[in-house]
Amino acid sequence: DSLARQRFLLLLFAIFAGLALLLACVGIYGVLAYLTSRRVPEIGVRMALGAGAGDVVWLVLRQSLGMIFAGVGVGITAAWGAGRVMERLVEGMRPTGPSAFAIMIPVLVVAALFASFVPARRASRVDPITALRQE
Repeated sequence: DSLARQRFLLLLFAIFAGLALLLACVGIYGVLAYLTSRRVPEIGVRMALGAGAGDVVWLVLRQSLGMIFAGVGVGITAAWGAGRVMERLVEGMRPTGPSAFAIMIPVLVVAALFASFVPARRASRVDPITALRQE
């Protein structure tokens, strides 16, 4: 009975973690889609001056990488601090080890890059003539 309860709790935590990751990806996608749509005239000028699709994708991904690594830095600091507070408040709670952070960071960075790639790819398909007419 105890093992079944632990498995259920593990499954429940995994579902909530997956939903949190999905929600974060949707948020990243939304922010980057908005920021990219605001830069359509600039992207059109760059493409008219010879920038290729890869250059445009890299332009958008570079912007998202800055946000991703800032978020990772703040998130690690907050998670570490919250873990220390929880250790003091909850009897018998073990601290989160470096291995958990070593697993979380690449998973979150890859998920964020995946969410960033869709707006970046869409930006690379902008027609320069149409983009220049918007301005």
